[in-house]
Amino acid sequence: MFIETERTPNPSSLKFLPGRTVMPAGTREFASHEAAEASPLAEAIFNTGEVVNVFYGYDFVTVTAAPGADWSALKPEVVTILLDHFVSEAPLFKGGSADGIAVPAEEDLTPMVEDREEDAEIIASIHELLETRVRPAVASDGGDIAYRGFSEGVVYLTLQGACAGCPSSTMTLKQGIESLLTHYIPEVTEVRAA
Repeated sequence: MFIETERTPNPSSLKFLPGRTVMPAGTREFASHEAAEASPLAEAIFNTGEVVNVFYGYDFVTVTAAPGADWSALKPEVVTILLDHFVSEAPLFKGGSADGIAVPAEEDLTPMVEDREEDAEIIASIHELLETRVRPAVASDGGDIAYRGFSEGVVYLTLQGACAGCPSSTMTLKQGIESLLTHYIPEVTEVRAA
């Protein structure tokens, strides 16, 4: 088995591609060692002591190093952990499957604003663009994006994985996603981080 790595726009994060499915549906982010206890793989990566975030996508794992961590030493350690995990076919989560788990966990996806029924068509268009245009691009950079609400022309989104702490995340939201949404959906006037 060979694990490829890719740089992300976030210099603190690396994207690891094991050449197989990681999460068959949804995504999952672990932003602390305590959260990682749900997954033996994430827990092992956090146990290096040099990691502040682990993110599972469909066919990748993004790892964010702690400030001051040295990727030249950490990268081989993470690759070894990933190889051991996937070669042994160990479960990704303790006590069962994680099919359909979204990032963050559903209970953490409280809306920033309550969507109004009269905005249903606009919101459906926002979701369609996010799913077809935005999420694939963000996933290629080792992250994901979550819709958090729409009100009075403003779309609220949360960036996750490598994208969450990326120095160019504001540019991604404003020049990328906001430009796309305002172009295709005239009712959208702004995109804000939630």
